[in-house]
Amino acid sequence: MSSLQPVRGTHDLIGEERRRFNHVVETARRIVGLYGFDEWSTPVFEDTRVFSRSLGDTSDVVSKEMYTFEDRGGESLTLRPEGTAAICRALVTNGLTQSLPQKVFYAGPMFRYERPQKGRYRQFHQIGAELLGSAEPLADAEVIAMGRDVLHALGIGDEVVLELNTLGDSASRDAWRTALIAYFSERRAELSADSQARLERNPLRILDSKAPQDRALVADSPTIAQFLTPEAQTFWDGLRSTLDTMGVRFRENPRIVRGLDYYGHTAFEFVTERLGAQGTVLAGGRYDGLVAEMGGPATPAIGWAGGIERLSMLLEDVPAEPRPVAVVPMGADAQAAALIALQGLRAAGIRAETSYRGNMKRRMERANRMNASHVVVIGSDEIARGVVQLKNLDSGQQTEVPLDGVAAALQAGTAAGG
Repeated sequence: MSSLQPVRGTHDLIGEERRRFNHVVETARRIVGLYGFDEWSTPVFEDTRVFSRSLGDTSDVVSKEMYTFEDRGGESLTLRPEGTAAICRALVTNGLTQSLPQKVFYAGPMFRYERPQKGRYRQFHQIGAELLGSAEPLADAEVIAMGRDVLHALGIGDEVVLELNTLGDSASRDAWRTALIAYFSERRAELSADSQARLERNPLRILDSKAPQDRALVADSPTIAQFLTPEAQTFWDGLRSTLDTMGVRFRENPRIVRGLDYYGHTAFEFVTERLGAQGTVLAGGRYDGLVAEMGGPATPAIGWAGGIERLSMLLEDVPAEPRPVAVVPMGADAQAAALIALQGLRAAGIRAETSYRGNMKRRMERANRMNASHVVVIGSDEIARGVVQLKNLDSGQQTEVPLDGVAAALQAGTAAGG
């Protein structure tokens, strides 16, 4: 049998990479909690209609990238390619549309069949936040500010730039769409094959194209600014004014359109130059029609998602895991006392380990390999006197402490040199 490897586009999270991953999630969870967001978890697979209806049949996600399969009962299921549609489905399924607004945080794996590249996998992971049930520009500004705060808490806030755009209301987009069709139709022969197909289905998709010939044409294409209705302009002005008041700096980018069909009004991306072409690390927008697609009432909503792998790559320093305390019994008769000491340390919240076999020398070598801060040595003499030898492996100092006082000595910083 040939050596088994991870499936292409997947990867194992082990050691330092896992710690960086956890740091992203735990930091985001802490910051969004300050804004009153609660965490939800949805299944990793859903009825295919959750995504095909919400993302739009013209999107690349639905047409090219979804992992869709038929289960043994004949139902069409899809591994979730993104989190927002599933959160909206959960809102409706759990009868929460009458209890708005709902502030939701999530973290977990997503799945898309696309070409693996730096920071992008076929099974990837996201953190995300959704504010469901608020139609005011203030909601958009608060969600964007929260994303900024997450990035700053991770220590990368100064390395990213917030780019902001409006997609207007439906009337604005309809007028803009008509202008885009006219513009690109006159240049159809110069478009890539994919963009020629998009021109028929959804010309806004052309603005997302990475093909060089398309980028040149997009640069001179009509922007939505000239087609905004008075209502859409008022919303756009209110958002920018509120962000200014909150001290959130941004750069307007009229080419941000977001990749999915359900977005309107606000669209934004936090981007960096440190990851090359894949520079977007957290992005989102407003999607007022998505809950209705799930069978619920018309519900305004705004949210964002960030790629955990990409965010992890930007981290400079991640807090180290606490160093363990090693417990070393000397002889078989000390094993029971060592177990009592181990469990006492763990009950006090102190990371503690022991070797399962070996003589004193090997157990001490193991303590050094695990980078233990202290070692607790217990022998027959110590058992008889109800004490242990507590050694600081950094200073080499050793003290004798009561068997039931090891945790207190460590926590007080008085154990053999601190």
